[in-house]
Amino acid sequence: MGRGRKRLSRPLAIGVLVVAVTGIGLGLYWFQPWKLWQDETVQEALPSVVAPTAPPAGAPSASPSPAPRPRTLAGGALISHEHATSGSVKLVRLADGSHVVRLEDLDTSNGPDLRVWLTDAPVKEGRAGWHVFDDGAYVSLGKLKGNKGSQNYALPADIDPSRYTSVSIWCDRFDVSFGAAELART
Repeated sequence: MGRGRKRLSRPLAIGVLVVAVTGIGLGLYWFQPWKLWQDETVQEALPSVVAPTAPPAGAPSASPSPAPRPRTLAGGALISHEHATSGSVKLVRLADGSHVVRLEDLDTSNGPDLRVWLTDAPVKEGRAGWHVFDDGAYVSLGKLKGNKGSQNYALPADIDPSRYTSVSIWCDRFDVSFGAAELART
């Protein structure tokens, strides 16, 4: 009678071990805790104006007019939500009429599946990042390039930037804001 128990307990132990190892593997994949200790710094310059080309040889030269410069339309300081976050955000219209969201001096935690969102929701403090951008419209401007530094995110041409009032560093995997900034019009 004792032999039957040993036969049952060994497959049960192996089954429990397989489930535990699988669960740990899935948990590590899902949470990616090592990213909390990995910083990725990105330093991008604000996209500049393309220098005008010289007139063809023999053509009368007109006095060069100053090239249009990028113009900041709105900006704000990042506040912390789920993770300590600092830096500033600017909504910039470039000389060609396109728009970028610029993160400057960003400092936040790294994490799985971080995105930059342009939203129409107000920035709420004190909610630890949960349920702060659940309502309203947003545009994902792409994956966060780095959790530190200064970087640019182009707005799609069909997006009207005046409809949006805030920017969030958003963790798409867990639906939580790491930090956000209200965009005050300048």
